[in-house]
Amino acid sequence: MSDVILRPFAWADIPAITAIYRHYVENTAITFDTEAPGEEAIAEKYAGLKRLGHPLIIAERAGKAVGYAYASFYRPRAAYRFTCEDSIYLDPAETGRGLGRLLLTELLTQSKAFGFKQMLAVITADTANSIAIHEKFGFERVGYYSAVGYKFDRWHDIVHLQKTL
Repeated sequence: MSDVILRPFAWADIPAITAIYRHYVENTAITFDTEAPGEEAIAEKYAGLKRLGHPLIIAERAGKAVGYAYASFYRPRAAYRFTCEDSIYLDPAETGRGLGRLLLTELLTQSKAFGFKQMLAVITADTANSIAIHEKFGFERVGYYSAVGYKFDRWHDIVHLQKTL
């Protein structure tokens, strides 16, 4: 991972972020989006995160964005303002090489510095690698919801994990 640079989000990252996310929307149940958003929708979402000052991290290798992570409010109501949910997405060619661990390490650091006190991970239950990495970082399973997402002609369960920052 010595050839990977973690850096803040830049507007030029929108096409890469959009392409990475599109892969997961179209090929997995990791996200429950069923239609991939275009660059305009991604830019609008990231403008909101940037405006709030929430952690937005890009993993770059050889000048190319190969992964990203962000933390934002778990829910929009004011009482949740100290609780965030994490999101980490990697270029499919980059999985299994330690990039997720690198991004989660930095995301935890930046989220704590921002002032978040709790981080939640909402993960599709059959995504064992995502659950395992969160547990390695001290996240604890706090909830299991059966058949809450319907995608690719089947029902999917989700696991909630939580970590105090």
